[in-house]
Amino acid sequence: MALDDATAQFLGQMAESGTKPIHEMTPAEARALGGMLRDMYGPGPDVGSVRDDVAPSPHGDIPVRIFTPRGTPRGVIVYYHGGGWVIGSIDETDTLARTMVDATGAAVALVDYRLAPEHRYPAAAQDAWAALQWVDGRTERIAGSPVPLIVAGDSAGGNLAAIVAQRAQREGGPTISLQVLVYPVTDADVDNTSYRDPANQLMLTRESMIWFWDHYAPDTASRADPDASPLQADDLSGQPPAVVLTAEHDVLRDEGEAYAEKLRAAGVPVVHRRFAGQMHGFFTFVNVLPGAAAGLAYVTEQIDKHLSGAAAPLGR
Repeated sequence: MALDDATAQFLGQMAESGTKPIHEMTPAEARALGGMLRDMYGPGPDVGSVRDDVAPSPHGDIPVRIFTPRGTPRGVIVYYHGGGWVIGSIDETDTLARTMVDATGAAVALVDYRLAPEHRYPAAAQDAWAALQWVDGRTERIAGSPVPLIVAGDSAGGNLAAIVAQRAQREGGPTISLQVLVYPVTDADVDNTSYRDPANQLMLTRESMIWFWDHYAPDTASRADPDASPLQADDLSGQPPAVVLTAEHDVLRDEGEAYAEKLRAAGVPVVHRRFAGQMHGFFTFVNVLPGAAAGLAYVTEQIDKHLSGAAAPLGR
């Protein structure tokens, strides 16, 4: 299926603006592009409260922004933003977080983990884990009572969500109720079918993912570590139920779907949807691309089923 009209039009506008491909940018230039996109999203809906805090860690304080709904939170979602571990911030994810809080009735904690190349692997994974532990110790304070803890993220953030879910199992907690993985990075193989497909070379290309990996984990041997490539984990049994979203025209499509299948093969309840006509990044383009609303509606539906304790909240 071809790209949807809104996405094709957006990419045409980006091309007319003369924006360089990410792999031709410096990290500073790429981060400036993220700031431009943030302005396009506009403000999100009003929520009950927004508070900036810090999660202490052995590597320094980690900024965390906590959003709560107007009513009693149904759960707490720890959300990791995307950006190839090099770009992205909680400010750029603010509109998405507000929209997610408004739609799900859950609180959202955005994590501003350290970025490469200033802080290379495993810095992002370390911060993701430290922030999860910190939020877990404050769920009752955030929600007013014990509520389910959910991890979620898009792209590199989906990578971090999968990694902390694996680590929580290895280390006996925190207890994660659900993991939501939006077109996650799960492997460092840049030669699979979706990476090589010319139709997938859009906002995120094979060359830009190589650029991200080279900044984050220049030691190529380290990329096989499950804390970098969660698909490389030997055993995924006992992982929390998963909601996995992939995009049809995305270099990361195959590895995201491979991770969903590996979870299923290990007996983990999984729902997966490939969004036809969408490119990598569509989920975060709130107020810009219709696909973002469709993606968030899907995630909201699955979180609602899970938090409502439906008889079969997740399935194949």
